[in-house]
Amino acid sequence: MKRIAIVGAMHEELRALLDAMPDERPVLRAGREFWVGHLAGQEVVVVLSRIGKVAAATTAALLLSEFDVSRIVFTGTAGGLAPGVNVGDVVVADALLQHDMDASPLFPRHEVPLYGRARFATDATMSAGLAQASRTMLADLGAPQARVHCGLVVSGDRFVSERAENDALCARLPDALAVEMEGAALAQVCHDFGVPFAVVRTVSDRADDHAHVDFNRFVAEVASRYTLGLVQHYLDKLPAP
Repeated sequence: MKRIAIVGAMHEELRALLDAMPDERPVLRAGREFWVGHLAGQEVVVVLSRIGKVAAATTAALLLSEFDVSRIVFTGTAGGLAPGVNVGDVVVADALLQHDMDASPLFPRHEVPLYGRARFATDATMSAGLAQASRTMLADLGAPQARVHCGLVVSGDRFVSERAENDALCARLPDALAVEMEGAALAQVCHDFGVPFAVVRTVSDRADDHAHVDFNRFVAEVASRYTLGLVQHYLDKLPAP
């Protein structure tokens, strides 16, 4: 079985994953450290995506061209958009869309030129496994109030932190559950390579005027633990290599 790639959006997530790997070794490519080793008995490569769509696309392309990867799991945080998607919840994407893609009038708004689509679907089996792993992780951590949501996640090169922008996104994309800055770029690269992928995000804020409050503390104290727990539960359920 080829390696499973685990891509973290935050340094705190990366540190939590590396601390759980018994044999990680760094491989440097394009200024990035890719950590090759084992996690929960599976052969993995773990890497920091960096922030934004271009950085995420570069990282994904390197994983798929240089590291013999069979699938990619992307983790991180997101701002909640839909009603009921609250801080501390987990969102598992079933599709990704670039909310700032607009090549109109040549193409419909949000459609990626020459692809004939705006949405890139995740792998259904991987997403179902991550949703179940997230529920198990939340139960283990004693967070019964937290929920796992599955649906559309949207990405753009802007940290959404104003109520007006939040409301505009909800009006334009009413089925969007959460907003972040990398997932749709990774989705497009995986589509090009024909490699299955999944995206799971911890909701760190409500993508409104209070989005910046205690963000770093939330990532360090909550999101990093969520990432480690759900990734380990997901890998534990996979067939032995």
